[in-house]
Amino acid sequence: MFDDERMVAEALALLPVVKAPDAVWVSIEASLRVPVRKERMPVWRWVLAATVVLIAVVGLWQWEAAHRVRWQVVRTSLGQAKHVESISAGEWLQTDGSSHAELRVGSIGTVIAEPGTRLRVVATKPNEHRLLLQHGEISATISAPPKLFFVETKSATAVDLGCEYKMKADDYGNGSLIVTRGWVAFDWQGKESLVPAGASCRTRAGRGPGTPYFSDAPKSLIAALDQLDFANGGANALQTIVSAARVRDTLTLWHLLSRVEPGLRPLIYERMVSFAAPPAGVTRDGALALDPQTLKLWKDELAWTW
Repeated sequence: MFDDERMVAEALALLPVVKAPDAVWVSIEASLRVPVRKERMPVWRWVLAATVVLIAVVGLWQWEAAHRVRWQVVRTSLGQAKHVESISAGEWLQTDGSSHAELRVGSIGTVIAEPGTRLRVVATKPNEHRLLLQHGEISATISAPPKLFFVETKSATAVDLGCEYKMKADDYGNGSLIVTRGWVAFDWQGKESLVPAGASCRTRAGRGPGTPYFSDAPKSLIAALDQLDFANGGANALQTIVSAARVRDTLTLWHLLSRVEPGLRPLIYERMVSFAAPPAGVTRDGALALDPQTLKLWKDELAWTW
Protein backbone atom coordinates (compact mmCIF):
# COMPACT_ATOMS: atom_id res chain seq x y z
CA MET A 1 0.00 0.00 0.00
CA PHE A 2 2.75 2.40 0.97
CA ASP A 3 4.73 1.34 -2.15
CA ASP A 4 1.75 2.29 -4.39
CA GLU A 5 1.45 5.72 -2.77
CA ARG A 6 5.19 6.31 -3.21
CA MET A 7 4.98 5.40 -6.90
CA VAL A 8 2.07 7.84 -7.47
CA ALA A 9 3.96 10.68 -5.69
CA GLU A 10 7.09 10.03 -7.79
CA ALA A 11 5.00 10.02 -10.99
CA LEU A 12 3.36 13.33 -10.08
CA ALA A 13 6.76 14.89 -9.41
CA LEU A 14 7.79 14.09 -12.99
CA LEU A 15 4.83 16.01 -14.49
CA PRO A 16 5.69 19.50 -15.92
CA VAL A 17 4.39 22.71 -14.26
CA VAL A 18 2.01 24.48 -16.67
CA LYS A 19 0.87 28.13 -16.20
CA ALA A 20 -2.91 28.52 -15.93
CA PRO A 21 -4.55 30.60 -18.71
CA ASP A 22 -5.58 34.22 -17.84
CA ALA A 23 -9.22 33.44 -18.51
CA VAL A 24 -9.26 31.20 -15.45
CA TRP A 25 -8.39 34.13 -13.14
CA VAL A 26 -11.01 36.36 -14.75
CA SER A 27 -13.70 33.82 -14.05
CA ILE A 28 -12.48 33.36 -10.46
CA GLU A 29 -12.53 37.13 -9.78
CA ALA A 30 -16.00 37.42 -11.28
CA SER A 31 -17.28 34.69 -9.00
CA LEU A 32 -15.87 36.52 -5.98
CA ARG A 33 -17.82 39.65 -6.90
CA VAL A 34 -21.14 37.85 -6.89
CA PRO A 35 -23.02 39.03 -3.73
CA VAL A 36 -23.91 36.43 -1.22
CA ARG A 37 -27.61 35.98 -1.10
CA LYS A 38 -28.88 36.41 2.44
CA GLU A 39 -31.76 34.41 3.70
CA ARG A 40 -34.66 36.67 4.67
CA MET A 41 -36.08 36.35 8.16
CA PRO A 42 -39.59 34.95 8.19
CA VAL A 43 -42.38 37.49 8.81
CA TRP A 44 -43.50 35.70 11.96
CA ARG A 45 -40.08 36.28 13.52
CA TRP A 46 -40.33 40.03 12.87
CA VAL A 47 -43.79 40.09 14.44
CA LEU A 48 -42.53 38.16 17.48
CA ALA A 49 -39.56 40.53 17.96
CA ALA A 50 -41.79 43.63 17.69
CA THR A 51 -44.25 42.14 20.19
CA VAL A 52 -41.48 41.45 22.72
CA VAL A 53 -40.18 45.04 22.42
CA LEU A 54 -43.69 46.47 22.80
CA ILE A 55 -44.35 44.39 25.92
CA ALA A 56 -41.03 45.55 27.42
CA VAL A 57 -41.82 49.23 26.72
CA VAL A 58 -45.32 48.98 28.18
CA GLY A 59 -43.99 47.14 31.23
CA LEU A 60 -41.33 49.79 31.81
CA TRP A 61 -43.90 52.59 31.50
CA GLN A 62 -46.21 50.86 33.98
CA TRP A 63 -43.33 50.33 36.41
CA GLU A 64 -42.30 53.98 36.21
CA ALA A 65 -45.90 55.12 36.66
CA ALA A 66 -46.26 52.95 39.75
CA HIS A 67 -43.00 54.25 41.26
CA ARG A 68 -43.31 57.89 40.12
CA VAL A 69 -42.98 60.34 42.98
CA ARG A 70 -46.16 62.34 43.49
CA TRP A 71 -46.51 65.50 45.57
CA GLN A 72 -49.66 66.30 47.48
CA VAL A 73 -51.70 69.31 46.42
CA VAL A 74 -54.33 70.90 48.66
CA ARG A 75 -56.64 73.28 46.82
CA THR A 76 -58.74 75.92 48.59
CA SER A 77 -61.37 78.19 47.08
CA LEU A 78 -63.72 80.80 48.50
CA GLY A 79 -66.80 79.16 49.95
CA GLN A 80 -65.66 75.64 49.10
CA ALA A 81 -64.14 72.76 51.04
CA LYS A 82 -60.50 71.83 50.60
CA HIS A 83 -59.74 69.44 47.78
CA VAL A 84 -56.74 67.10 48.02
CA GLU A 85 -55.01 65.68 44.93
CA SER A 86 -51.49 64.82 43.78
CA ILE A 87 -49.10 65.89 41.05
CA SER A 88 -45.95 64.45 39.51
CA ALA A 89 -43.14 65.44 37.16
CA GLY A 90 -44.41 66.68 33.81
CA GLU A 91 -47.83 67.72 35.09
CA TRP A 92 -49.27 71.24 35.32
CA LEU A 93 -50.96 73.00 38.23
CA GLN A 94 -53.38 75.86 37.53
CA THR A 95 -55.30 78.08 39.95
CA ASP A 96 -58.19 80.28 38.91
CA GLY A 97 -58.85 83.85 39.99
CA SER A 98 -60.25 82.90 43.40
CA SER A 99 -58.38 79.77 44.46
CA HIS A 100 -55.07 78.84 46.10
CA ALA A 101 -53.12 75.58 45.96
CA GLU A 102 -50.59 74.34 48.50
CA LEU A 103 -48.01 72.05 46.96
CA ARG A 104 -46.03 69.77 49.29
CA VAL A 105 -42.51 69.64 47.84
CA GLY A 106 -41.60 66.13 48.92
CA SER A 107 -40.45 66.37 52.53
CA ILE A 108 -38.46 69.61 52.22
CA GLY A 109 -41.17 72.27 52.24
CA THR A 110 -44.23 73.79 50.64
CA VAL A 111 -45.13 76.09 47.77
CA ILE A 112 -48.35 78.08 47.75
CA ALA A 113 -49.69 79.04 44.34
CA GLU A 114 -51.66 82.28 44.49
CA PRO A 115 -54.79 82.88 42.37
CA GLY A 116 -54.15 83.03 38.63
CA THR A 117 -50.96 80.95 38.74
CA ARG A 118 -49.81 78.30 36.29
CA LEU A 119 -46.80 76.12 37.03
CA ARG A 120 -45.39 72.75 36.06
CA VAL A 121 -43.52 70.17 38.10
CA VAL A 122 -40.25 69.53 36.24
CA ALA A 123 -38.38 67.15 38.57
CA THR A 124 -39.15 65.25 41.77
CA LYS A 125 -35.79 63.57 42.30
CA PRO A 126 -34.16 63.11 45.72
CA ASN A 127 -31.37 65.53 44.74
CA GLU A 128 -33.48 67.90 42.63
CA HIS A 129 -36.92 69.40 43.18
CA ARG A 130 -37.74 71.73 40.27
CA LEU A 131 -40.74 73.81 39.22
CA LEU A 132 -41.44 75.96 36.17
CA LEU A 133 -43.44 79.11 36.91
CA GLN A 134 -45.11 80.10 33.65
CA HIS A 135 -47.04 82.99 35.19
CA GLY A 136 -48.50 84.04 38.50
CA GLU A 137 -47.14 84.24 42.04
CA ILE A 138 -45.87 81.67 44.53
CA SER A 139 -44.68 81.62 48.13
CA ALA A 140 -42.04 79.01 48.95
CA THR A 141 -40.91 77.76 52.35
CA ILE A 142 -38.00 75.34 52.11
CA SER A 143 -35.97 73.63 54.86
CA ALA A 144 -33.28 71.63 53.12
CA PRO A 145 -29.59 71.73 52.21
CA PRO A 146 -28.73 74.34 49.56
CA LYS A 147 -29.38 73.77 45.87
CA LEU A 148 -32.11 71.15 46.15
CA PHE A 149 -35.09 73.30 45.16
CA PHE A 150 -35.33 75.35 41.94
CA VAL A 151 -38.02 77.53 40.40
CA GLU A 152 -37.55 78.47 36.74
CA THR A 153 -39.02 81.37 34.78
CA LYS A 154 -38.22 82.52 31.25
CA SER A 155 -35.66 85.04 32.53
CA ALA A 156 -34.26 83.62 35.77
CA THR A 157 -34.04 80.57 38.03
CA ALA A 158 -34.39 80.86 41.78
CA VAL A 159 -31.94 78.52 43.51
CA ASP A 160 -32.85 77.83 47.12
CA LEU A 161 -30.10 78.22 49.70
CA GLY A 162 -32.38 77.34 52.65
CA CYS A 163 -35.00 80.02 52.65
CA GLU A 164 -38.47 81.48 52.42
CA TYR A 165 -39.48 83.77 49.59
CA LYS A 166 -42.15 85.13 47.26
CA MET A 167 -41.74 85.07 43.52
CA LYS A 168 -43.85 86.22 40.61
CA ALA A 169 -43.51 86.29 36.85
CA ASP A 170 -45.53 86.90 33.72
CA ASP A 171 -45.60 84.88 30.51
CA TYR A 172 -42.65 86.86 29.12
CA GLY A 173 -40.39 86.32 32.13
CA ASN A 174 -40.74 89.74 33.75
CA GLY A 175 -41.02 89.36 37.50
CA SER A 176 -39.51 89.77 40.92
CA LEU A 177 -38.18 87.90 43.94
CA ILE A 178 -38.61 88.91 47.60
CA VAL A 179 -36.71 86.90 50.23
CA THR A 180 -38.04 86.83 53.79
CA ARG A 181 -35.67 84.24 55.28
CA GLY A 182 -32.30 82.81 54.32
CA TRP A 183 -30.76 83.32 50.88
CA VAL A 184 -31.73 82.77 47.26
CA ALA A 185 -29.46 82.78 44.21
CA PHE A 186 -31.15 84.26 41.14
CA ASP A 187 -29.40 82.86 38.02
CA TRP A 188 -29.62 83.36 34.27
CA GLN A 189 -27.02 82.45 31.64
CA GLY A 190 -24.08 82.74 34.04
CA LYS A 191 -25.36 85.94 35.68
CA GLU A 192 -26.05 85.53 39.38
CA SER A 193 -27.66 87.75 42.00
CA LEU A 194 -27.39 86.72 45.65
CA VAL A 195 -30.49 87.84 47.52
CA PRO A 196 -30.56 87.69 51.36
CA ALA A 197 -33.52 88.03 53.70
CA GLY A 198 -35.10 91.47 53.49
CA ALA A 199 -33.89 92.04 49.95
CA SER A 200 -35.57 91.96 46.55
CA CYS A 201 -34.47 91.46 42.98
CA ARG A 202 -36.26 92.17 39.73
CA THR A 203 -35.89 90.22 36.50
CA ARG A 204 -36.72 91.15 32.94
CA ALA A 205 -37.21 89.19 29.73
CA GLY A 206 -34.02 89.03 27.71
CA ARG A 207 -31.91 90.61 30.46
CA GLY A 208 -32.19 88.23 33.39
CA PRO A 209 -32.01 89.20 37.05
CA GLY A 210 -31.13 92.75 38.01
CA THR A 211 -29.12 93.92 41.01
CA PRO A 212 -30.49 92.97 44.45
CA TYR A 213 -31.48 95.73 46.87
CA PHE A 214 -32.99 95.93 50.33
CA SER A 215 -36.69 96.66 50.39
CA ASP A 216 -36.15 99.62 52.74
CA ALA A 217 -33.48 101.20 50.54
CA PRO A 218 -33.97 104.87 49.55
CA LYS A 219 -36.56 105.25 46.79
CA SER A 220 -34.10 107.22 44.69
CA LEU A 221 -31.65 104.31 44.84
CA ILE A 222 -34.30 101.78 43.78
CA ALA A 223 -35.50 103.94 40.89
CA ALA A 224 -31.96 104.59 39.64
CA LEU A 225 -31.12 100.90 39.96
CA ASP A 226 -34.06 100.02 37.75
CA GLN A 227 -32.75 102.50 35.16
CA LEU A 228 -29.22 101.12 35.37
CA ASP A 229 -30.25 97.47 35.16
CA PHE A 230 -32.94 97.60 32.50
CA ALA A 231 -32.89 100.98 30.76
CA ASN A 232 -29.18 101.66 30.17
CA GLY A 233 -29.09 104.38 32.82
CA GLY A 234 -25.31 104.61 32.71
CA ALA A 235 -23.11 106.90 34.81
CA ASN A 236 -25.92 109.25 35.90
CA ALA A 237 -27.96 106.42 37.40
CA LEU A 238 -24.87 104.97 39.07
CA GLN A 239 -24.00 108.33 40.62
CA THR A 240 -27.48 108.48 42.17
CA ILE A 241 -27.13 104.95 43.55
CA VAL A 242 -23.69 105.60 45.04
CA SER A 243 -24.80 108.86 46.64
CA ALA A 244 -27.94 107.38 48.19
CA ALA A 245 -26.34 104.13 49.40
CA ARG A 246 -26.26 103.30 53.12
CA VAL A 247 -23.99 100.85 54.92
CA ARG A 248 -26.18 97.82 54.23
CA ASP A 249 -26.58 98.89 50.62
CA THR A 250 -23.10 97.53 50.04
CA LEU A 251 -25.14 94.50 48.98
CA THR A 252 -26.12 96.48 45.89
CA LEU A 253 -22.71 98.11 45.44
CA TRP A 254 -20.84 94.79 45.69
CA HIS A 255 -22.94 93.35 42.86
CA LEU A 256 -22.58 96.49 40.74
CA LEU A 257 -18.80 96.39 41.00
CA SER A 258 -18.70 93.53 38.48
CA ARG A 259 -21.57 94.82 36.31
CA VAL A 260 -20.48 98.31 35.32
CA GLU A 261 -17.81 99.43 32.91
CA PRO A 262 -14.22 99.34 34.25
CA GLY A 263 -14.04 103.12 34.30
CA LEU A 264 -16.95 103.35 36.75
CA ARG A 265 -15.65 100.78 39.25
CA PRO A 266 -13.47 103.22 41.25
CA LEU A 267 -16.60 105.26 42.08
CA ILE A 268 -18.21 102.20 43.64
CA TYR A 269 -15.04 101.05 45.38
CA GLU A 270 -14.43 104.42 47.07
CA ARG A 271 -18.00 104.54 48.35
CA MET A 272 -17.75 101.02 49.77
CA VAL A 273 -14.48 101.63 51.63
CA SER A 274 -15.93 104.87 53.03
CA PHE A 275 -18.25 102.73 55.17
CA ALA A 276 -15.54 100.41 56.49
CA ALA A 277 -11.98 99.43 55.63
CA PRO A 278 -11.82 96.27 53.52
CA PRO A 279 -10.64 93.10 55.29
CA ALA A 280 -7.17 91.62 54.97
CA GLY A 281 -6.60 90.18 51.53
CA VAL A 282 -8.85 92.71 49.78
CA THR A 283 -6.90 95.30 47.80
CA ARG A 284 -8.01 98.10 45.54
CA ASP A 285 -6.26 96.60 42.54
CA GLY A 286 -7.76 93.16 43.21
CA ALA A 287 -11.28 94.55 43.59
CA LEU A 288 -11.12 96.72 40.47
CA ALA A 289 -9.70 93.79 38.49
CA LEU A 290 -12.62 91.66 39.74
CA ASP A 291 -10.33 89.02 41.19
CA PRO A 292 -12.68 86.19 42.26
CA GLN A 293 -10.92 85.48 45.56
CA THR A 294 -10.86 89.18 46.45
CA LEU A 295 -14.55 89.62 45.73
CA LYS A 296 -15.45 86.52 47.76
CA LEU A 297 -13.43 87.66 50.77
CA TRP A 298 -15.08 91.07 50.66
CA LYS A 299 -18.56 89.58 50.26
CA ASP A 300 -18.08 87.26 53.23
CA GLU A 301 -17.05 90.24 55.38
CA LEU A 302 -19.83 92.54 54.17
CA ALA A 303 -22.52 89.87 54.57
CA TRP A 304 -22.48 90.49 58.32
CA THR A 305 -24.11 93.88 57.63
CA TRP A 306 -26.63 92.48 55.17
